[in-house]
Amino acid sequence: MTSAKLYNALINSDLATLKFQSVYNIGTFNIDLSEADVVGNILEEWLDKWMTNKGIPHIHNKKQASPDFWLNPNDLNSDWLEIKSFTGSPNFDVAAFRSFINLIIENPCKLHSKHLLIKYKSDAGIVTIEKIWLKNLWEICSTSSVWPVKVQYKNKVIVNIRPATWYSKDTEFPPFECLEDFIAALEETIYLYHDTRSTIAEGWSKKLCNSYKSFFNKDLIIPRWYDIKEKYIKKCTE
Repeated sequence: MTSAKLYNALINSDLATLKFQSVYNIGTFNIDLSEADVVGNILEEWLDKWMTNKGIPHIHNKKQASPDFWLNPNDLNSDWLEIKSFTGSPNFDVAAFRSFINLIIENPCKLHSKHLLIKYKSDAGIVTIEKIWLKNLWEICSTSSVWPVKVQYKNKVIVNIRPATWYSKDTEFPPFECLEDFIAALEETIYLYHDTRSTIAEGWSKKLCNSYKSFFNKDLIIPRWYDIKEKYIKKCTE
């Protein structure tokens, strides 16, 4: 099953109206399990059981690595599905920065992974699903006022790639329109970041393009970030 067909089945399934208890009495204490990582794990396990019950072929990756699911058990280099959940505004990590820029050279399939995004709310000990999206990787990423790709920067270290607010028309920085623009911004971030400028920046895009061509038999044409950035920062400069 493709991710698009899976999404269409899910929005008409129990997940769209799913509710579950988040506060449990353990011993003499009430434990609230509504934190994003706990809810995310619960939803991931639910999806695994749901697909199994529906007879949908898949592999659930139990390791802390990409992807969360392979939707084609006969080809582990295609049909990757990542699950991200959040409450309020998007506050999850899209990917660990250093791992990601290496992984996409080793396995360009990651660039075309689909992301099932689940927004929920927690009220009076009950978690309720509010909205579900299916997006490409670049559709949930954006630029920022500091870095070409929005990242988490702590103690002078880029830690994670962080998400855009893809569903808002009023967001200051809109999501990338295509894979090539996202990679252009990522390449520029690698050049600007002190820890990667002198280690992997030179030749990084060439390695990625060669790997992409070998994997997909298709050329990846990456624009210069400074030729396209106005599309993504014009809202904050008007």
